[in-house]
Amino acid sequence: MHGTVTVVDKGAVRVHSYMAPDESLNVTTQLIETPTRVIAVDAQYALGYAEEVVAYAQGLGKPIDRLVITHAHPDHFHGAARFGAPVHALPAVRDQIAAQGDGQDPTGTIIPVTDVTPTVEITPGTEVIDGVPFAFEAVSGGEAADELVIKLPEQRVLIAQDLVYHDTHLFLGNNDIKGWQQAVETLAADTSYETILAGHGLPAGPEVYADLRRYLADARELLGDDGEAYKKAILERYPSYRGPFLIDIGNQYLFGPQNA
Repeated sequence: MHGTVTVVDKGAVRVHSYMAPDESLNVTTQLIETPTRVIAVDAQYALGYAEEVVAYAQGLGKPIDRLVITHAHPDHFHGAARFGAPVHALPAVRDQIAAQGDGQDPTGTIIPVTDVTPTVEITPGTEVIDGVPFAFEAVSGGEAADELVIKLPEQRVLIAQDLVYHDTHLFLGNNDIKGWQQAVETLAADTSYETILAGHGLPAGPEVYADLRRYLADARELLGDDGEAYKKAILERYPSYRGPFLIDIGNQYLFGPQNA
């Protein structure tokens, strides 16, 4: 296996977090294993890694009930068709995916947008799936324009996805550091969750919020009008973090290709 799987056992629920290797941005798919099924959250960027996640999920011996896409960044939905399950998302996220048109896998394979556009709308609120309450919350602003947060209150698990990165450089291309800081404060204020699942990186505990606060504050201080200068400065402050390529991608959005 090329990715890294971390299993968190919560009794009736087991969480299998699959983190892709560095070359695929350390993007993390969550497989929530309930008594009789698997709920997948986010679908990987490279099709090969999506296939690896699906093979792992099939090895659990339970059907994939659904795939939930939390936001409209391609690294989280490109592999959606490989899951062979209904794709769920907030209406805003569905519309943002549809508006992007066809995508392309790193191998050059075209990914038709019709294959990955969610077909089932998520309404914020609580849904009991296989006897397990899932709380769905919509968040606007931050790492993406619109994001879905999923909470498993009985298991004390928070699926934050790209509102939380763990020991990984942040993608700042949405140009909303302030909104991200506000979202982190809101998440951190709810102390009922002991396991925090990140969209890039391994599972963490509530201590991850302090790391995020510090990184976002540093980014706000260092991010001027020169992408290369910012990259150099942030790498010096966080030399052990994974995913420096995420800085390059963000810089393309913020400054154009010349600062990639």
